[in-house]
Amino acid sequence: MTRAVDIAILGAGAIGQLICRQLTAAGEHVGFIARDRQEPLSLQDSQAQQYSQSQKLSFTPLIASDDSHSPQPIDYRVPIIAANALDHIRLVIVCVKAYQVIDALLPLFHQLPRQCHILLLHNGMGPHLALAPLIEKMESRGLSLGTTSQGVLRQARWQIKQTGKGLTQLGHFTGIELAEHYRSAILAAIPNSEWVDTIVPCLWQKLAVNAAINPLTALHQCPNGALAKTDFSAIIEGILDELVTVAAQDGVPIDKPLLHDRIYQVIQLTAANFSSMHQDVAHQRQTEIDQINGYICERAQAHGLTTPINAKLCQQIKQLTVAT
Repeated sequence: MTRAVDIAILGAGAIGQLICRQLTAAGEHVGFIARDRQEPLSLQDSQAQQYSQSQKLSFTPLIASDDSHSPQPIDYRVPIIAANALDHIRLVIVCVKAYQVIDALLPLFHQLPRQCHILLLHNGMGPHLALAPLIEKMESRGLSLGTTSQGVLRQARWQIKQTGKGLTQLGHFTGIELAEHYRSAILAAIPNSEWVDTIVPCLWQKLAVNAAINPLTALHQCPNGALAKTDFSAIIEGILDELVTVAAQDGVPIDKPLLHDRIYQVIQLTAANFSSMHQDVAHQRQTEIDQINGYICERAQAHGLTTPINAKLCQQIKQLTVAT
């Protein structure tokens, strides 16, 4: 009998498909959770249900540094798992947009096995605070968090191209810790990945990069590299000052000079790229501003602080989104 899928990915965007490809290539049994939960599969056997639908995907790997030829796309198939066929799932990796996490995950919460572990892997912060009490209440479930800087371009609905390497950091947040088998499997499958003892500071550091780059590139309709101009230095400093102050109140001390250098390193390394928020605004999609700069403002309010620079950026992005 074919081994049941035990790792499910919620969210088949660019990052979701990249993680799926990496786990599949490493021999893990992975599937996507079906988006349409109004039409569950009709088969009785849950394992048969898992394999009764599948999706063809296409993945183009990075060009090797010693290879002058463009790599050819790799086609493969992945099971699509119905919401009523989650009995075998032991790990769900959530790769939807930050503002979609709660609405996408909660309907599945009590259909997943009680011992199923949840791993959030998205930009921005916030959903982990809403999920933590629910995870802790169940006692047998755990929540891990992650961040990745891997570059990937979604060329079509089920077609992606990897565009850059990057660090992936994962770590435990609350509840039962992720089983060693799955932790090792993820680290073996994802290049340049690491398990860290305290993941929240890593998320704040990634948040700082996004908070500086995303709204400014969206507002000024420019690629990331344009932010290296001195015209932007003062506002980047302001964003960072507010973030460092708020993070400290949250119990997360941050080395500002190191973080400053990291932001400008990312600006340089991704100079020709357009940020996700730039693309969301350009395509008239909802942005993750509330989970990026808005999260800084939210945590500031919890401590009786104000963050006028980040608050203004939130307002400007929302006005821009409405205007488009």
